[in-house]
Amino acid sequence: MPFSATNYDHQTFSKLSEVGQNLSHKEFSNCIFQKCDFSSSIFSGALFIDCAFYDSNLSNIRVDDCGFQNVKFQNCKIIGVNFSKIKNLLIEWEFNNCLIELSDFHDLEIKKTKFLNCLLRENDFTGSNLTATEFPNCDLQNSKFQNTILNKADLSEAKNYYIDPTKNKIKEANFSYPEVLALLDPFEIKVK
Repeated sequence: MPFSATNYDHQTFSKLSEVGQNLSHKEFSNCIFQKCDFSSSIFSGALFIDCAFYDSNLSNIRVDDCGFQNVKFQNCKIIGVNFSKIKNLLIEWEFNNCLIELSDFHDLEIKKTKFLNCLLRENDFTGSNLTATEFPNCDLQNSKFQNTILNKADLSEAKNYYIDPTKNKIKEANFSYPEVLALLDPFEIKVK
């Protein structure tokens, strides 16, 4: 197993298949993960600082008490992850061209997060603070927004979202036509 140590610094890991492995309480700093399969692995208590994941499978990972500080995910598959159990302190991450489905982000302080060109389907953002978060070219089909703070968020290029303006904060958020009409759906009115 390549992860026998506790701390890893400035290392690159390529084409690893670590399905179902226990990587709890490891610390990774300035590390790169390329084409790795960590599906169903346990990252409980792990810390990632200034790291990047490229073309990797992170589906069904367990991230209880895991920390993400300046972490980038690009072309990654992230399905069924309960992010609501991560350390809700100093979270800083970016998702680019990722498939993120059936994951839970509820009650997280994830201001200024960038979800760039992502399929963000059936995720739960209930109670999250997404102030100034960006969603360019994102598909938010069946994602749940309730008691969510979306102030100054950029959804101008997002699609398939359902956001009830009476149950979420959307002050100064950016939307574009015709998708912005979805904000009227809770009122059951017709626009011609």
